[in-house]
Amino acid sequence: MIMTAEENFANLNLELPPAPTPMGVYKPCLIVDNFIYVSGHGTVKMDGSRIIGRIGEDMDIEEGKLAARQVGLAILATLKANLGSLDRIKRVIKVLGMVNCTSDFERHPYVINGCSELFAAVWGTENGIGVRSAVGFGSLPENIPVEIEAMFELA
Repeated sequence: MIMTAEENFANLNLELPPAPTPMGVYKPCLIVDNFIYVSGHGTVKMDGSRIIGRIGEDMDIEEGKLAARQVGLAILATLKANLGSLDRIKRVIKVLGMVNCTSDFERHPYVINGCSELFAAVWGTENGIGVRSAVGFGSLPENIPVEIEAMFELA
C-alpha cells in the first residue's frame, strides 16, 4: 500500500515548528501555475527561535546536517500552513542549500542532505528527490548555519 506524504511524515515522529514569518519584504511562498516556490528558510526551532552558528567554527558537520533537517521542517511547516496538507505536493523539483561555513569547509552536500533525506522520507525517493545545489557562504542572516529555498510541483 502506498502511503501519503502526511502518513509518511506522521511515521517519522517529528514535529513541525511554527511556519516562519518573513524577515524582509517577500512572500514565504508563491504559487505560479502548477508550482509552489518557497523562499529561503532558516533554522526555526519549535519555540520559534533559530539555531545559530557557523559550521566549522561553532558547530560540526553533524550539527550542520541536523540544522538542515530543521530547515526542511520549517519548509514543510510553510507548505502545510499555505496548502493545508503535504499531500498537495506531487514532487520536489529543486532545492538550493546555502551553508554558513568556514572557508576551508568542503562538505556542503552532506550538510544539505539533512533536508533532502527528510523530503525523500516524506514523498519517497521518486518524488522526494529533485535537482539540487549545495553551496558555501561566508555568512547568512542572523548567523544561521543553513538557509534553503525550494520549488515543488503541486498535485
